Amino acid sequence: MRVLVNALLLSFSWMVLSCGNRSDRPDVSHIEIELPLVRFEQAYFAMDSNDIQGSLQNIWKADTGFTQLFVTQMLGLPPNDSSEEVLSSHRRFLRDYRPLLSLSQEAVGDMKAIHADIISSLRRVKYYFPRYETPQRLYTFLGPLDAIAEGRTASYGDIITTYGLAIGLQLHLGSDAPIYLSEMGQQLYPRYLSRRFDPSTITINCIKNVVDDLYAGRPDDQTLLDHIVDKGKRMYLLGLFLPDVPDSLRLGYTADQWEGAIEQEGLIWNHLVQNQLLYASDMERIRTFLSEGPMTPELGSGSPGYLSLFVGQQLIHAYMKKHPETPLETLLEKSPRDILEGARYKPR
Repeated sequence: MRVLVNALLLSFSWMVLSCGNRSDRPDVSHIEIELPLVRFEQAYFAMDSNDIQGSLQNIWKADTGFTQLFVTQMLGLPPNDSSEEVLSSHRRFLRDYRPLLSLSQEAVGDMKAIHADIISSLRRVKYYFPRYETPQRLYTFLGPLDAIAEGRTASYGDIITTYGLAIGLQLHLGSDAPIYLSEMGQQLYPRYLSRRFDPSTITINCIKNVVDDLYAGRPDDQTLLDHIVDKGKRMYLLGLFLPDVPDSLRLGYTADQWEGAIEQEGLIWNHLVQNQLLYASDMERIRTFLSEGPMTPELGSGSPGYLSLFVGQQLIHAYMKKHPETPLETLLEKSPRDILEGARYKPR
């Protein structure tokens, strides 16, 4: 979800990859990544409430681009507006969200470990896609609690912009934070979503944004198979960039949901085939496989939602196992039918 930027036109590297061979990881320590950390929320909440206009001008001068994005797209206020109504809106936000500021500082601390993890992941991105322009800065901000965006494989409060990666701390206070478990919090974010609102998902969300940025996908996707293959390609890239992160966390499943999906992999695939869902394009028939939820109703309690992520990942792994010489560029360009035929995916 790159905000205010067109999709990049990339020439992907022709690299030979072995599917899932994590014992043969590339050495990326020599790859330099410049990613200064900007704690925007600290500057914003340090403003003098008696001089909002002057304080805002100082923040604006220090980082015009991201400040404008925060004010206009996250707070929904006009830029460079010094009217009393707008200044009062800033004062209210400072007052109402200051308790969350304290919680966010407790949750993420100085960000050093997370910052280092993101840089390591971006080194892998640069290794596999050397011509990709990695983000230039890493921002932290504290936005409205309902500020969440829908990516291609999940919904989260972290974004990628023309100015850099940006981490929405309002959705990383800890999965058991009282604000999420409150009546208001659960109305906004049911438990199957809020359990992921933890600092441990920051790097995952950031790199999911990078995956969505570097791989535009196919604009003509319509059938469930189209979507499954698209999700699978994204999850395959995510696995390359985050090899130490368990599959369950990358997919957004609980450990039990992941284990259950593995145990029932054949049943899941047979359900899609026997009910002629793979080539279905009626969104009413396939929606539950393509969206977040506490479960997949067709498969009963205990099953994960967003099942297309799991099926897609397994399908791409099956394809790469049979065609390990396939360059990444070729894999990403292959049609869903070619992937299905080449994978000969028949889980039991």
